[in-house]
Amino acid sequence: QVQLVESGGGLVQAGGSLRLSCAASGRTFSNYALGWFRQAPGKEREFIAAVASIGWTGGSTYYTASVKGRFTISRDNANNMLYLQMNSLKPEDTAVYYCAARFANSWSNKESDFGSWGQGTQVTVSS
Repeated sequence: QVQLVESGGGLVQAGGSLRLSCAASGRTFSNYALGWFRQAPGKEREFIAAVASIGWTGGSTYYTASVKGRFTISRDNANNMLYLQMNSLKPEDTAVYYCAARFANSWSNKESDFGSWGQGTQVTVSS
């Protein structure tokens, strides 16, 4: 299992941008598919974006419809980092954001497929 630590959350006005980072420990980071999830107050945790391992279709990505075109997931295997660039933020993007890892090549949008989770970072978008 890898250990994950998120950073980069904060308060931003609607229309602004933030970049979340997720630092991972472990020598086999490149073999993991990775994902971002979020949980808004009073709601269940939901899938945001995922990226496959580089060995799987060159690290293909997948996004939930509500963030497609605004958010970009990327990974830096050399430095064991995962990123989520968030642009055109909306108040409804306010949530705690979690990075997650699964020891598999293909991406997934199912929470149960991920075995490692970070502690979360708060993102608040003001109107």
